Amino acid sequence: MFAHELVTYRGRKSATLMLNMPYRHRRTGKQIGTAPWRFKGEKEPMIGKPLRGIALVVVGALVALTLTGLGVVNMFSGVVNIFGFKPFQVSQTDRSQPALLKSLQNLSRYHAAVSNFELVLDIEDDVAGVPDVIAGRRTLFVAAGTVDAYVDLSGLAEKDLTFSPDGKSVTVLLPDSQLDKPNLDHDRSYVFGQDRGVLDRVVDALETPEQTEFYIQAETKMATAAEESELRKQATDNTKAMLTSMFGSVEIQVMFLDK
Repeated sequence: MFAHELVTYRGRKSATLMLNMPYRHRRTGKQIGTAPWRFKGEKEPMIGKPLRGIALVVVGALVALTLTGLGVVNMFSGVVNIFGFKPFQVSQTDRSQPALLKSLQNLSRYHAAVSNFELVLDIEDDVAGVPDVIAGRRTLFVAAGTVDAYVDLSGLAEKDLTFSPDGKSVTVLLPDSQLDKPNLDHDRSYVFGQDRGVLDRVVDALETPEQTEFYIQAETKMATAAEESELRKQATDNTKAMLTSMFGSVEIQVMFLDK
């Protein structure tokens, strides 16, 4: 312990400055630390109690955050606690009615070819006279789906099948191949990005944004692309190959007439 004489401090003269003054427990008298300095005869600072209180609060908060991070308490998802107890388990009850069969329909379509399409819609909606930052939106929509091409064999009439007198060959007049409606894959179709004005953001927060128009436009573009492709021709060629193989299994030669 060291001492040093000061002339004045806080209006007091000849105060003695005590360096490395020990802190002692009030009951046991055991030294529990040292103070950087204090004046002789001056009571131990009371700053320790508030600091200890703040430290306890901080430690408690850290413990609570840690336990929450470990998944001990989560009232929304029913996370397992320390003892494996789930106080907030979520259950689901299915009260749906069974599917009702309305009708059965015979099909004679031979689906001979299928095409896979992917496209990106870039749709921008503007409000005349209003800046884009206020109103308007631009949407990037990724769409994926397929288009089938088929030949409806129910259209084959008796006059469309002409057998030779010896029954060893047949002449077939095939119906034209047709395109089925585009079938969008909803798992692979989604809004990739969207820029919206302030008003549009407010509207979307109040009601679910409508995406039906994106699916309709995607189907339209896929149908147009399929029409412009070789899909119909491929379906016709595959149908001819199927019929040739089928008649060939009974040793009948097939010839096809073009319309």
